[in-house]
Amino acid sequence: MSRLFGTDGVRGIANLELTPELALRLGRAAGHVLGGRGHAVVVGRDTRRSGRMLEGALAAGLCSVGIDVRLVGHIPTPGLAYLARTKDFVAGAVISASHNPAPDNGIKFFDHRGLKLADAVEEQVEAEMTGDDRLPRPTEGGIGLVGDSRGLVKEYEDFLGTIAPPLSGVRVVLDCANGATYRVAPSVFARAGAEVLTLFDKPDGENINAGCGATAPEALARAVVDRKADIGFAFDGDGDRVISVDARGQVHDGDVVLGLVARHFARNGKLVPPVVVGTVMSNGGLEAVLARDGIRLVRSKVGDRYVWEAMEKEDALFGGEPSGHVIFRKVSTAGDGILTALELHHLLRSEGRALHELAADLEHWPQVTRNVRAPRRGEWAQIPAFADAVREAETRLAEAGRIVVRPSGTEPVLRITVEARDESMASTTARRLEEIAMRELI
Repeated sequence: MSRLFGTDGVRGIANLELTPELALRLGRAAGHVLGGRGHAVVVGRDTRRSGRMLEGALAAGLCSVGIDVRLVGHIPTPGLAYLARTKDFVAGAVISASHNPAPDNGIKFFDHRGLKLADAVEEQVEAEMTGDDRLPRPTEGGIGLVGDSRGLVKEYEDFLGTIAPPLSGVRVVLDCANGATYRVAPSVFARAGAEVLTLFDKPDGENINAGCGATAPEALARAVVDRKADIGFAFDGDGDRVISVDARGQVHDGDVVLGLVARHFARNGKLVPPVVVGTVMSNGGLEAVLARDGIRLVRSKVGDRYVWEAMEKEDALFGGEPSGHVIFRKVSTAGDGILTALELHHLLRSEGRALHELAADLEHWPQVTRNVRAPRRGEWAQIPAFADAVREAETRLAEAGRIVVRPSGTEPVLRITVEARDESMASTTARRLEEIAMRELI
């Protein structure tokens, strides 16, 4: 069978690909692998309509192998990771498809350290799913219990409150993507003293990420300018990403946060070692600016768990992705949009400069991405016509740019990204590779 787990857990269209039957089997296998009878797992979800259905099936699977389940309801993914590592749980699970549209959903697990499962553990879970009859089936007192633990979300909110700087006098606009941050984010900023204006904070189960959030920050940018706000933040559906908007309405991605934080810490002698972790998608302009300051950019595979692994290997303080996942290793084990927004406020206060002023010191090279729905996307390197075209394009770009081709881990597409100092070259090259991919890989 093909691998069930992708870059970020198990994903699919809810009730079609990600069915309650699958969630039940996944719960049984994961519960057995992660600890079994006598342990407890904390389970949260985002605001999708299908969340309760999958929550019930997953909880039933966990209980059937003797695991107690504590349901916390709506919570950002990093909040679930926080609870998994700070409470007496053997693991945590969150039901969410992050930035994907409402019909999709997903299930991802965290271990007791608040870390996403290693590939080897995911493979073990998948192996147990193929032999369900071998898994334990306790009866009577051996069956796990389900409990309502929604009050634990407040503990995550209080944790963020310890990080928030004083924000009195700051007007901030928050785009909650009709997702999991819709309660926590406004509360945290208001408690810190900010004047908070919220957008897309009324989830109905079907409007998550719809024309809003980190993947569509245009409405936020307009609101920041129209409401004369100091800054704005757009989270995604599960709250592990954030995109920032300055007072002039300019949108800034995760690379900007990494660049600003790294340079700030380096100037103050606190970036030890002088290294930052990005991914293969991190912009060449970021790498160039950091290099001038004596800071090395290490690139990992796409996915925040791979960023974390590289951070541990390099002993790096910071890491992240252009999409807005940013990890502050001394504070959190996962990308956390709210935490990142608060840390950015600390930096702005310390520097005494506005976001648009600091961002002007960075570079951004033009980058064009084409997403091709290609059934043979995983074979692209073995298909001569397309692979040769990629090599030829890399030769033409030479030192003036680079190409990244990768099957998405969260969607059924092949992502073709071309980065070049010259925008027209990036656009032309990406379009040509897209045409060849559509002809050869479909």
